[in-house]
Amino acid sequence: MSAEEIIDIVDENDRVVGRSPRGEAYARGLRHRCAFVLARDAEGRIFVHRRTATKQVFPSLYDMFVGGVVGAGESYDEAALREAEEELGVSGLPRPEHVLTFLYDDGAGRSWWSAVYEVRCERPVRPQAEEVAWGDFLSEAELERRLGEWEWTPDGLAAYQRLKAYRAERSGRVEG
Repeated sequence: MSAEEIIDIVDENDRVVGRSPRGEAYARGLRHRCAFVLARDAEGRIFVHRRTATKQVFPSLYDMFVGGVVGAGESYDEAALREAEEELGVSGLPRPEHVLTFLYDDGAGRSWWSAVYEVRCERPVRPQAEEVAWGDFLSEAELERRLGEWEWTPDGLAAYQRLKAYRAERSGRVEG
């Protein structure tokens, strides 16, 4: 999605209150919507990548999610599938499963509603060169080891921590 593409601007309750070019929304700190997709291969490993240096937000940082900004009039579900297929370079992915949604706000003008999904990608990936500088599937244990070594996107890290907490809470309810 380019800086000129139009996105929905939303309020603190995720209600659409306007529209703006993406670049302007970032420059003015306007709250919008993003989809985060945790992609796992057939062995359950997670696709981890380093963003290209040309990315408008968080260039050259690592991320454990593919995804991006939701376009104007687009649903989170539509954006999750579109972004996952684009960034992984595959077509025909199953529909990503929605897990949770939260408001990301770094307190410094970056705020977006974040819908977190998971998808199984059993096809060979050909990551989008404009988006992904490096990528590979890592085991969850390897990903956990890298959390303290690599510089991660703050929103992706927040989404990953919320996803882990959500899973822990659900497994506690199931067992207890």
